[in-house]
Amino acid sequence: MEGFCSESDKILLPGMADAIHRDVVKYWLRRYSLFSRFDEGIKIDEEGLFSVTPEEIAKHQAAHCHGACTVIDAFTGVGGNAIQFACMNLHVIAIDIDPKKIEYARHNAEVYGVADRIDFIVGDFFQLAPTLKGDVVFLSPPWGGPEYIRAEKYDIETMLRPASGFSLFKVALTVAPSVAYFLPRTVDLDQLSQLSWVSSPPLPYEIERNYVRDEVKAVTAYYGKIASQK
Repeated sequence: MEGFCSESDKILLPGMADAIHRDVVKYWLRRYSLFSRFDEGIKIDEEGLFSVTPEEIAKHQAAHCHGACTVIDAFTGVGGNAIQFACMNLHVIAIDIDPKKIEYARHNAEVYGVADRIDFIVGDFFQLAPTLKGDVVFLSPPWGGPEYIRAEKYDIETMLRPASGFSLFKVALTVAPSVAYFLPRTVDLDQLSQLSWVSSPPLPYEIERNYVRDEVKAVTAYYGKIASQK
């Protein structure tokens, strides 16, 4: 990661599985906005600190998908969104390619008492997609680390990982008729509008700015049946 120099730049802080770079400490200071029950044994790594959805936003996203039966969390990470979907009594399929992330996500779901509503899968969403079916796919793919903040306009075609934003969206639509897409606050809104035309007829869509303490943190775009829910 750009700007990180050596292991000597790392520090071990309470509640962290491993030492983290000092540049990431600011995310640790916001840990209770990520998990309100952080002190009850939440497990999280450095990447999780800057990639997990703040709990207030995750709760809102879950409420927006109320009425669905099964939500597929394609890039679950340490489980922030999967937990909130499960708290809404939804069945969740939580996928991540990193076994350690799934281990942490399962543990964190146990902290919140909802692990029995979540099926955890270690695997690649793209490879698993042909075997999956659900009502909603929740997409929160890697944004590119903290460096994404420097982008004046975030381009989902060139900056998302592990594939372009349009390719990922097309795969999601083979799995479920509705998609929720969680993206940086500087995302190109024209691109989000264009995604609706991937389907024929075009999907209804809704774009929300997500706030925490009156500060815009991200954007969520909802497509399909969930677009009309408030």
